[in-house]
Amino acid sequence: MATIPQTVLSVAFVCSTAFAVCAGDIPEKKQTKLGLYLTASEAQEMLNGGDAVFVDVRSRAEVAFLGIPKRADIHIPYMVMPMMAAFNEEKSTYDLEINPDFPTDFQDYASENGITESTPVILICRSGSRSARAADLLADLGYTNVYSVVDGYEGDKAKSGSGTGQRVVNGWRNAGLEWSYEVAPQQVYPADLN
Repeated sequence: MATIPQTVLSVAFVCSTAFAVCAGDIPEKKQTKLGLYLTASEAQEMLNGGDAVFVDVRSRAEVAFLGIPKRADIHIPYMVMPMMAAFNEEKSTYDLEINPDFPTDFQDYASENGITESTPVILICRSGSRSARAADLLADLGYTNVYSVVDGYEGDKAKSGSGTGQRVVNGWRNAGLEWSYEVAPQQVYPADLN
């Protein structure tokens, strides 16, 4: 009987959970401390089967103009646009800054809704980078079951073809999952209700 090398066994173990993107396939900017990843479709499946909490961490403008997953429990932006946002020539866009209230806003929401440190938490941003940083922050706060949706709400940019440079490859909307331009009352960022 042939033996399987330990490295193959380790990779198989890392990628063997019911909902898991193989960590070795994740670009560095989308990697998290906990190493827990889902595609948008896997996030939908996980939400169908359990007690996971689904948090949209995109900016207010993204939610307002691009819509929100209908399954999202709450919108808590990880980054915000300052009133006098600077234009970033290198990135050809305006700079965002980390929302200083994100940790306390999430913890307040968690406390009010019975979310424990081991409750599955699914985070989604535009394409998986900001949700990874938000997942790291929640891991630092002691949450142990935080997943980042690696293809995000809009997906990754096409590298070739007629959609080159456009976010048409994957993601929540491109997977045909339910979304809406209307933000349900329970989804509204709590700080915006005051």
